[in-house]
Amino acid sequence: MQDTSIDPRVNLPVRQKTSLLESEGRLRHVILASQFDRERIDDLCKVAEQVREIAEAPKGREELAKLLPHLNVLLYFTQPSTRTFLSFSAAARLLGMGVEHARDAEMSSEAKGESDFDSVRMFASYFDAIVMRSPKADLAERCAYMMNDLADAKQNQRSVPIINAGSGKDQHPTQSLLDILTIKRTFSRSRYEELHAQDPKHAFGVSQLDVGNKRYAFCGDVGRGRTIRSLAELLSNYENVSMCFIAPDHPKLQLSDDMRNLLLKRGVEVEEYGSLDVKAGKKWLLSTVDCLYMTRVQSEHDDNDLKTFLKTADTSGCHLTVARVHRMKPYAPILHPFPRDSRVMEIPTEIDNDPRAMYFRQARNGLWARAGLLAHIFGKDKKLADVHADFFRERHDYNR
Repeated sequence: MQDTSIDPRVNLPVRQKTSLLESEGRLRHVILASQFDRERIDDLCKVAEQVREIAEAPKGREELAKLLPHLNVLLYFTQPSTRTFLSFSAAARLLGMGVEHARDAEMSSEAKGESDFDSVRMFASYFDAIVMRSPKADLAERCAYMMNDLADAKQNQRSVPIINAGSGKDQHPTQSLLDILTIKRTFSRSRYEELHAQDPKHAFGVSQLDVGNKRYAFCGDVGRGRTIRSLAELLSNYENVSMCFIAPDHPKLQLSDDMRNLLLKRGVEVEEYGSLDVKAGKKWLLSTVDCLYMTRVQSEHDDNDLKTFLKTADTSGCHLTVARVHRMKPYAPILHPFPRDSRVMEIPTEIDNDPRAMYFRQARNGLWARAGLLAHIFGKDKKLADVHADFFRERHDYNR
């Protein structure tokens, strides 16, 4: 088995890496947003919707709990998390899985000098999947390759799926999946019909159903926001998408060269601004966007240079206000991966009741997206579809 601490596969081109993370056309490990192409995004969102609809049906949760009761998952989170941790826990339990967690490396054998890889391999002895959040950008990916090597070994070594629940400042693939699910639900036909019934001029056009043909804006910690990186990459799979990035005037907070180049290469129109209070042509920027994705400045990653900058810089141009929301299209959703910074209030609480504020629904969608992903990884999506069909096939005909 290769030494995963210097695994050369980490440096392979993305397309080559994604094939290493699959098995028989199905996701084996979930590490990179790049693993979600257009077809897979749509399939996984469909599975997530089936989970949601079953869970909301009478006795639906009883049926969901029968899908994976024989399996156990470990949540190995050595970086702080609330929403991702709890939603994965709830998603696994929804499918009947047993759940345990390890959250503090200082309380584990790593404090005695055990390597990350020995720890993960040991965990695989007890659990059927490991969901990881780590401050180390490529640890989950390296562990996935280690599991591949164990599966390929002649000694029939224990190997389990690895799911990246956030790595360093780079990737957060499951967050991007729930973000896409939220956007798809926002621009669905049912949402269109709801808005059109309320006021036709407040409804988006029928041609705008789904994710494509939209203008997206990302505001806040654009450079280091792994949720922004992952979602922007997924959105680039859709036709006629343009993106605006609004960030304070510091290179570490602004769009990185590699992300800009990736988007441009995929034909995405990219615009960059320093404030929400600017005009795009003759219109206010916010009046032109179909979806606004807000983030906080991730101060836990600040170095001395950035701390000095933020002490004196005026970043209020990257904070949402009621007046700024009034400039937005009546249907345009406001998203935020949370947590929001209660000291800065990049989204003040008075916006929470605006019908465009979708961030609490967005968090709820994490339950369905992650449960659907687990069902896919363990090959239960077909069974899930059958359960869904049984629940919704029979309808009473009042016209007979």
